[in-house]
Amino acid sequence: MANKLKIKKGDTVQIICGDDKGKQGEVLSVDPTNRKIIVKDCKVAKKTIKPDQEKNPDGGFVNKEMPIDISNVKKVEV
Repeated sequence: MANKLKIKKGDTVQIICGDDKGKQGEVLSVDPTNRKIIVKDCKVAKKTIKPDQEKNPDGGFVNKEMPIDISNVKKVEV
């Protein structure tokens, strides 16, 4: 049974600790079972993509937002 979270998709939050401390962004997704959220343009990692015959024949790199623990953000009233 997952606890009810006060942060929902579409809310504006501020990062309160970590490398992106002080940044604000919109919540893209919420995972209540693991207590993780994904915030737009925060905690961005460069991921490698293998070459694929159909979608991406060259492969390469893509920037992807990584999950942040819910305790490391606070909701911002707009």
